[in-house]
Amino acid sequence: MKFKVIIEKVDNEGYSVYCPTLKDCWSQGKTEEEALENIKDAIKVYLETLEEVTKTKHTHDVEVAV
Repeated sequence: MKFKVIIEKVDNEGYSVYCPTLKDCWSQGKTEEEALENIKDAIKVYLETLEEVTKTKHTHDVEVAV
């Protein structure tokens, strides 16, 4: 799966990165490369948690034409 992420330089503190598709999914790193690796881990944990939370709920998949 591919997710679009936004990475921003935070003055002298490194980089902040977030995935706008996944609410409140963000990370950071001292370098741009570290921040990108960290957001990959954050996305994996986010999706695992989402799966766990929704497995007992009544869900539907919907398709949207763009």
